Amino acid sequence: MSRKETSSTGGSRARGVITPGRVAIGVVAVLLLVFIFENTRQVRIRLLIPEVTMPLYLALLATTLLGGICGYYVAARRRK
Repeated sequence: MSRKETSSTGGSRARGVITPGRVAIGVVAVLLLVFIFENTRQVRIRLLIPEVTMPLYLALLATTLLGGICGYYVAARRRK
């Protein structure tokens, strides 16, 4: 048998197995949905001059993304 035949038919990884990583991702997904549904009320945010009204979860998501981008930028500059 060739290597291709043995690797496709004799693989040791079974599909559909519940692993700790999959359970953790599932728990995080459920918590994220609960967070979103609990924080749907509108909030007013003032950015220097303009005032924006948006759902709270979107404001927190935008803040998290901006913080992640800034953190990535700082970490990338330190590696150089």
